[in-house]
Amino acid sequence: MKILIVNKFLHPNGGSETYIFEIGKQLQKMGHEVQYFGMEHEGRIVGNRVESYTQDMNFHGGGLSKITYPFKILYSKEARKALRPVLEDFRPDVVHLNNINFQLTPSVIDEVKSFDKNIKIVYTAHDAQWVCPNHLMRIPSTGERCLRCIDGAYGNCTKHRCIHDSKLRSLLGQIEAQIYKKRHTYKQVDTIISPSQFLADVLSHNEDLKGRIVTLHNFVEVPEATKYAALNKCNQVTLSNNEKRDYVLYFGRYDVEKGIRIILAAAKNLPEVDFVFAGKGNFEKELEELPNIQNVGFQDKEGIAKLIKDARFSVFPSICNENCPFSVIESIVNGTPVVGSDIGGVPELIDDGKTGMLFEAENVSDLTDKIFKLWNDNEQIQKMHDNCLQVATSDRFDTLEGYCEKLLKIYDESKE
Repeated sequence: MKILIVNKFLHPNGGSETYIFEIGKQLQKMGHEVQYFGMEHEGRIVGNRVESYTQDMNFHGGGLSKITYPFKILYSKEARKALRPVLEDFRPDVVHLNNINFQLTPSVIDEVKSFDKNIKIVYTAHDAQWVCPNHLMRIPSTGERCLRCIDGAYGNCTKHRCIHDSKLRSLLGQIEAQIYKKRHTYKQVDTIISPSQFLADVLSHNEDLKGRIVTLHNFVEVPEATKYAALNKCNQVTLSNNEKRDYVLYFGRYDVEKGIRIILAAAKNLPEVDFVFAGKGNFEKELEELPNIQNVGFQDKEGIAKLIKDARFSVFPSICNENCPFSVIESIVNGTPVVGSDIGGVPELIDDGKTGMLFEAENVSDLTDKIFKLWNDNEQIQKMHDNCLQVATSDRFDTLEGYCEKLLKIYDESKE
């Protein structure tokens, strides 16, 4: 099968890029042809045979002309033009869309269908962009979680300055959403993959998507140490490497939306609990002010894996409607329970009381209480640890290969 993966960034930039690189490599390993289309960039690591891409566009810098800005993010003729030679040369069976809005724009959907109506289009929704113009389901200026736009009332985006707290950018986001709703552009997409049932329910409010959404949680590779520990637990062998060290782990960005203020407040309430923070962001000074927090900074893959495995439990305190956070899955498959906020797709990943605990999002008192109880209950931690090992070696979370096998079925079903 020939698969064209479309994403605005073709260089390492975030979660969606990790996703496209990993599934692309695995699909090729399984014998399929894969090419990519997106923006040109000095750090680009994947591409297409004819080397056709759009120019790099950075809306956060000052280089983009104010005159051309609205036209470029609403409907990109350049993206359509650059995509055509890729389609002509590769002639894909399936075009797999990822993050396309603003830099590439949904104009690429029109181009695919204009070129060949028989090419099937699959879209992985990494966020709520197609029903929420700022994609975060959150009002930045107030921090309020918000679903006001999901039924098409996109004027709320401008009213609440939801995009970068800018009236102009928010208005452009509103106009973009209204244009593609009126043109029914997203109706041309055959299948929408949602990484959580929560997001699937949100996306279903758009009539052009309803009935064509499938839920497929993110893939994760189970560490060999976890498989070994789980096997030996079944054989009732006590392993010293299953022992946990005395700290609670937070790993990720030190940002407001990730709940950094909430966990800092909880840590301040619990001076007897030792915390390790791994990441980077704007709150490093606040971390240094608390003696029970050790800030180890950003860690590489091996470093973070060891920190997760050794922690008594981790905390995922996000105040946003997260989709399918890899941090939660990664913690569980390393045998570490998670105390997580009870919103978005998080409750789908944590079995409350078994592989972790859920607390009321933004409720410092509730988080403090959950951390205190778990920290002082070694028997409960051990039970949760064993449950995590069991879940990690079950079919609860797909491996990359298993995920791509399901992906291929979706491609085939989309072609029928």
